[in-house]
Amino acid sequence: MLRVALTRVWDFFKRFETWVLVGLILAAGALWAFLNIADEMAEGETQGIDSRIILMLREPGDLNNPIGSKNVEEAVRDITALGGTTLVAVVTVVAILAFLFHKKRLHALVMGVVVLAAWGSSQGTKALYDRPRPDLVPHEAYVYSASFPSGHSTMSAAAFLTLAMLIASLEPRRRNKALAYAVAGIFVVGVGFSRVYLGVHWPTDVLAGWCLGAMWALVGWIALRAMHAPTRGA
Repeated sequence: MLRVALTRVWDFFKRFETWVLVGLILAAGALWAFLNIADEMAEGETQGIDSRIILMLREPGDLNNPIGSKNVEEAVRDITALGGTTLVAVVTVVAILAFLFHKKRLHALVMGVVVLAAWGSSQGTKALYDRPRPDLVPHEAYVYSASFPSGHSTMSAAAFLTLAMLIASLEPRRRNKALAYAVAGIFVVGVGFSRVYLGVHWPTDVLAGWCLGAMWALVGWIALRAMHAPTRGA
């Protein structure tokens, strides 16, 4: 049994050595970026740029009001919900059920594990760094946990990028692959921007969340290839 397992692992590295190496390098790079941001944040090096960006998104002379009309503020609140635990959980469950319905059990497994891992690492690092929320401006959304990293940014990056990757792995047309990644990217960027706009996260919280979520999405991509899921050039 062990010999069979080792043989499969060796065959995998022989077949996908280049892609695995690229994936591992990217995942390691995302983790390195996260740790580097965390280190700079802990030393207070990011406070200046964080504060300037948040203040840029407020009306001059009135920190109580974000720039833009009330309709813009309401739209941003809707966008920020895309990275919330409830909506990400719904998207994840629906995606898992859809993959299972089409007999793509490995895709369903990767989707579920990546999102759970992202959630767990987000909660763990929040407790570890325990960064206070921004206090420069009033919060335009309810918050109850530490600030670093942004959970919304982490979860949206992990869930939407992983879902895009899984869809792309089954889609033969490059245009459709690109569309899946483009839509995921728009969602991820929109959620991250919304957290800063609403004054509930420092910009570096969002950047770190993107790195953490992207790392888990890359781990999912590597796992999908490692377990020989049928793909179409993803």
